[in-house]
Amino acid sequence: MEATELLKRVRKIEIKTRGLSKNIFAGEYHSAFKGRGMAFSEVREYQYGDDIRNIDWNVTARFNNPFIKIFEEERELTVILLIDVSGSRNFGSQTQLKKNMITEIAAVLSFSAIQNNDKIGVILFSDSVEKFIPPKKGRQHILRIIRELIEFQPQSQGTSISEGLRYFSNAIKKRCTAFLISDFMDEEYEEALRIANKRHDLITMNIYDLRETELPKAGMIRLEDAETGKLAWIDTDSRRIRESYKDYWKREHEKFRDMMLRAGIDSVSFRTDEDYVKPLMNLFKRR
Repeated sequence: MEATELLKRVRKIEIKTRGLSKNIFAGEYHSAFKGRGMAFSEVREYQYGDDIRNIDWNVTARFNNPFIKIFEEERELTVILLIDVSGSRNFGSQTQLKKNMITEIAAVLSFSAIQNNDKIGVILFSDSVEKFIPPKKGRQHILRIIRELIEFQPQSQGTSISEGLRYFSNAIKKRCTAFLISDFMDEEYEEALRIANKRHDLITMNIYDLRETELPKAGMIRLEDAETGKLAWIDTDSRRIRESYKDYWKREHEKFRDMMLRAGIDSVSFRTDEDYVKPLMNLFKRR
């Protein structure tokens, strides 16, 4: 991609997502994602009803009058985006590709984080970890993240959510908030999911397309697996085939939902032809 075209796309995404973060999500994000604990702020004179466990005995002895310690929420967080960059992100049958929606959602989360003085870092993974951007603050850092998401070309087209989660669990030692953004076209990652969620506050974001849920009635069509390159011809005029395809997606979606419930993980789904603002707002509110 030409540098001028890349800059235009980055700027367009920045204008849209920064505005959403500032005008819609700022307060909800602050309420949804808490700091690491309580930090000492100041002392003041004891008032009726104050918790006596917060009395500062040194100051009380000095002034011969009871004083208590005041604590405030330690606001600063580290936020990590674990983003699936495998081949299936290049699919989109309606208004946009999955990777374009992923980029916008990641940008909204990033701008919401820095508005709350949080650090933001990114792990890009396919069937291995492709890139790690350490957590930092600032607008220039966010613009770098957006540029990477627009133009990054992974070495592999495959998916291993377990590999991404294992790297995350090993690389990030202090507890953080993490968003795992993927279409979850993978298997056998539940154990890695549980381990990561025990150490951190993990949220999953499932990106999918309408044509992954049902087939149109369009005669013989050729389908290609974006990750393996395998080709298959499907007779979409067959009602049996269309219903079987739809039932398969429903089973997989229910299996994913049940996995998140077992692991105690908050999850939200986004369809590429629908607005992501409402599902994201609902996620923030229910936390």
